Amino acid sequence: MNSAQQLLQSQRDLLLNWTHGHPAPLLRWLRDAEVLPPALYLSLLERSPTNAVAQALETVCASEERSQRFLEVLREVQDYYCEDLQAWVKRHCRNDADRRPKPAVVKVEDKKRKGPIAKLFKGKNKGFTITTEVKAEELKPRRSVKLANIRVPISAHKATLLKRTEQLKCYSEGARETSNSASHIEIRYTDLFVTEDNDFLDSSQHEYFDLASRRARIYVHQACQRMRPGHLLSPQGTSGRPPKRVKVKGIAGIGKSVAVQRLVYEWALGKNMREFTCVFDLRFRELNLIEAPLSLLDLLGDRFLYLKAVLPDLFDTPSCLLFILDGLDEFRFHLDWNAPNKDIDVGSKVPVSEMMVALIKGSLLPEASVILTTRPSTEAPKRFFQRCCVVLGFEEDQVKEYTSKFYKDGKVAEKVYNYILSNDNLFVLSFIPLYCYIICTAMAEFFTPGNQDGIDSQSLELNPPKTVSEVYFCYLFTAVKHHALKGKAERNTPRSEILSLVKQQLINLGKLAYENLLKKKIMFNRADLEKYGVTPADVQSTFLSQILQPLKEEMVEMFSFFHLTVQEHLAALYCATSLSSQEDIIKALDYWCFGEVQSSPAASFLLNNHLNMDNLESLQMFTRFFMGLLRARLAGQLDGLVQTSVDQGENLPAKLGLWFQAQFMNRELKNQIALNLLHCLMELHRKEATCIAAPEIKKLNLFKMKLSVVDCAAMHYVLQFSPHKLEELNLGYSNIGNRGLNRLGPILHRCESLYLRYNCLDRQAAILESAVLKSNECQVKKLFMCGNNLGPDGVLELWNALEHNTTVEELYLDITGITERGTENIVNCLSKNTSLKTLTIVGNDIGKEGRRRLRELEERRPGLQIIGNFVDDLGLLQAYLDWVEEIQVDRDQMDSVKNADALQSVLKGLQFAGEGGERQNVVKAKELETKILELLQSSTDPTGGR
Repeated sequence: MNSAQQLLQSQRDLLLNWTHGHPAPLLRWLRDAEVLPPALYLSLLERSPTNAVAQALETVCASEERSQRFLEVLREVQDYYCEDLQAWVKRHCRNDADRRPKPAVVKVEDKKRKGPIAKLFKGKNKGFTITTEVKAEELKPRRSVKLANIRVPISAHKATLLKRTEQLKCYSEGARETSNSASHIEIRYTDLFVTEDNDFLDSSQHEYFDLASRRARIYVHQACQRMRPGHLLSPQGTSGRPPKRVKVKGIAGIGKSVAVQRLVYEWALGKNMREFTCVFDLRFRELNLIEAPLSLLDLLGDRFLYLKAVLPDLFDTPSCLLFILDGLDEFRFHLDWNAPNKDIDVGSKVPVSEMMVALIKGSLLPEASVILTTRPSTEAPKRFFQRCCVVLGFEEDQVKEYTSKFYKDGKVAEKVYNYILSNDNLFVLSFIPLYCYIICTAMAEFFTPGNQDGIDSQSLELNPPKTVSEVYFCYLFTAVKHHALKGKAERNTPRSEILSLVKQQLINLGKLAYENLLKKKIMFNRADLEKYGVTPADVQSTFLSQILQPLKEEMVEMFSFFHLTVQEHLAALYCATSLSSQEDIIKALDYWCFGEVQSSPAASFLLNNHLNMDNLESLQMFTRFFMGLLRARLAGQLDGLVQTSVDQGENLPAKLGLWFQAQFMNRELKNQIALNLLHCLMELHRKEATCIAAPEIKKLNLFKMKLSVVDCAAMHYVLQFSPHKLEELNLGYSNIGNRGLNRLGPILHRCESLYLRYNCLDRQAAILESAVLKSNECQVKKLFMCGNNLGPDGVLELWNALEHNTTVEELYLDITGITERGTENIVNCLSKNTSLKTLTIVGNDIGKEGRRRLRELEERRPGLQIIGNFVDDLGLLQAYLDWVEEIQVDRDQMDSVKNADALQSVLKGLQFAGEGGERQNVVKAKELETKILELLQSSTDPTGGR
């Protein structure tokens, strides 16, 4: 008998002919069987199908062992291929499994579609042929359903899903253009950061800022909650049972749909979720087009024509079915979650909205599994789900991985990643996959070999973008340059000439974006587009393909900007190019930031639109884009889009500086609004404006606002232009971490009262703060570092710094991880200090020797009040009682406290409450201990406590 190697060599052409049409299953299974090395596998995915299979066969035929394993793999994947290959496998790959009784013949009729619903799914079933008569074999894993009847339709279903999910759509690469980036899902896809959702949301906040805040609330003690998207249906809790209903929420562009695409792809390959016989993926954007009542059988029969005949068999075992419902936020029909459950089954004809509610709630097919994806702003009550997750995008390692996958050239990938890492604005943005895509697309112009020779300097800036608005404008300009100008411009065509060619299209698009942004409208029909002079046909053929996306592959009826921030940027571009009067610009800022409308004939087209006062916070990203684009206009970078320059007279940056000055001087600004004004100044990036505004910032209180490193960068940028001290900078419970504190480092010495409580700081932060205290320019009088893990080494640095410091009067180091070793030099250093009046050091396990040293220090510094024991100070005990009440009702604050293990530290400190102290203080200490024990009990109570 011929060897496997000889067999494959002799049958190579036949096998190539049978498998080259759809090589994905064969190649992936060969990789997982270690027949193909991972690097070779990924390279094959980028080749043409024929070349990929040919190279795989050549690799396989190099050894007998690989040839044997190839035949084993071929048995596993034969259902994806034609009848001739299956017959070949049966003839050449016999084993004991073939001796089982012959199964019945399966007949599947390929009927023509009927009815209006079928038209919605036209074109969904291309790329496969259903064998109408074939010997059925039992699928793996074995199921109790009538598998012999469904083998062929399920194979067709998997083949179709593979073709639909194996490529990631890239909006900026065009239909037939070569690209520097790869788009196969196995090459480009990068796992996401998913964690259990606590369902805490300020729906009035811009969803990007809410995400930044949610990311900042992830602490070390929550690491066990992180999961990969592939584990959404993994067993949970003590029950050990997988959840039946799972909700996955995340902002637009965070990667929900791509994660779902990867799940479907893996199931169709037979590599994941093999417990399900069938997976139905349904998109709400397509369900929008269903007007008439229908049954679930009708819906699935038209959506998946090749499954129509076997749907009753599949529904016999609903526990083996998974429904993936993607994009609830795009559904236009009202969902009544409180309506009483109706007695409906898979054959009941009901409105599609009722069907979806029943499927999600579990009143329809309760044994089936459902994964629902949605944006945070869309209601889907948590009570209907056994698992709720939130997608937080990438972590730093994933940003690096994504960048390396995006570019085919590894050197380019490394340069772009290093640039992102060195820029705070881009670094924080890159955690959102779609932002990361925009950044990588924009950066390609600057880092790709051949684009750095200077020949394109007239149409692109010499330096890569640094701010958010610069990145987006660079992305937009790249889109215009590579799509709208085919055959019309050379690489060195000036920027203004390129922009002038698409001026009217950008104006129309910007007006569409702006007027609907004020209404919080993000989806548009054909009539909406035509009203603004946007031709739907252009979406497929011009640079608009990068900006607008159709919400259906066939019979397009709805459109949206492919991300909310793209709509915001285009709206800002429209405003930045339309306003010419300084007065109108100021009035527009009053309108967008505070909802104040002042009459302005020239700017009436911007100010007379509907603006809900509750929507002001959602305009904050838009206002930042506007300031960045105003800067670009002043620099002449928007020439070609504007006919006239901003009117002369008083210098515009100075006029803007006076406007910002007035806001800080005359308004009681909310934390978020104050922070947004700082960001606007950073995006404007004009020194003359910032120098006028910054001196009016006497205090900055961002207490309990979760801040990113970009927020810290904005604070630093503005405050560096203030010539005087800052009376107070309160960043308590902001979780800025070492990176954020480093960004603020150059201005910390000017803060009289500096609140850094519970900010996930450690020894490195103590070293930075020590340098601040040693500075000759130090003006710090009060320093609050409570709840940070400075540790003994970090505190030793602080004692050294305080030895010669002459400004600090109050120092609070409660619960900072100080041990006995951390008090080694406290007596020597602080006895020489002349300014310190109060030192609080409770909640630290300093041991007997540490307490002895404190007593010695008190003797040597009689003017220094040292609070080392809770019973030493009644006011401190009352402050901690108030603190316990605060964290009982504040989930964010409780998380910060948990992260520092603060409650346990306080309890340990209270053990010494009986070691002296006034009786009133001892009683109060006992009350505090009782309150903390009750709080700890409620925080772990499975019946409802946090």
